[in-house]
Amino acid sequence: MKIIYQNLEKKLKFNFKDKKILIKSLTHKSYDNQKNNEKMEFLGDRVLGLVVAKKLLEIYPDEKEGILDKKFASLVNKKTCLEIAKNLDLEKYILIFKPKNKNIKIEDKVIADCCEALIGAIYLDKGFIAVEKIILYLWKKKIEESVITEIDAKTKLQEFSLKKFKKLPIYKLISNTGPRHKPIFKVGVKLVNSKFYVSEGKSKKDAEQNAAILCLNNLR
Repeated sequence: MKIIYQNLEKKLKFNFKDKKILIKSLTHKSYDNQKNNEKMEFLGDRVLGLVVAKKLLEIYPDEKEGILDKKFASLVNKKTCLEIAKNLDLEKYILIFKPKNKNIKIEDKVIADCCEALIGAIYLDKGFIAVEKIILYLWKKKIEESVITEIDAKTKLQEFSLKKFKKLPIYKLISNTGPRHKPIFKVGVKLVNSKFYVSEGKSKKDAEQNAAILCLNNLR
C-alpha cells in the first residue's frame, strides 16, 4: 500500500522541501539498517528540549528552577511524544519490517521515537524558526496544561532539607507485606535530628510520597 505523506504534511501544516528527509525520519532500523531515523531522533530530542525550555522561560520568568524542571520533564518525555504522534496518526507512515502476511502492531516506543525524528527532520529541512513554530503548534495544549503542574511532596521535602540542613532526607523501607499481586509497603522518612515519619502505600514510591506528606504536615 502506497503511503501518502501529503496527508501527514497537512496535519503538520508544513511542507518538506526534501521529501527524502521526511521519509528517512519515519524509517525504523528494522526496515533499513543503513538509512534510518536513529540520528534524526537524537537530533530531534535536543531540538524539542531547546524549544520547550525556551518557551517555559518565557511563560514563567519568575518560577523556581525545580518547578520548571518538572514542567519540562512532563512535556518532553516519551509519553507526551507518543500522544503527539497519535494525534498525527504517525504510525500510518512509519516504515518498519513486517513479516509477510502478518499485521504487527508498532510498539509505542518506536512511534514516540519517530515523533522526535520528525522534529529533527523539520529542523534539517527548514531550520530552527520553522521547527520552533511546528513544536509550539503541536505542543500548544500540553504547554497550556503545564500551568497546573505541581511539585510533589518528595521534591518539596528534599528542597526544604537541603536548604535548612544541607542534607537529603533519609528514607527507610520498614516492611513489604501482603500478597505479591497486592503488596503493602511501609516506608519511613527522617530529617536531621527528627524521628522517622512512617506511612504506607501500594508501591515503595507511593509509600515514600505519603511519608513525605506526613513529614511536611508535621513541619507546618
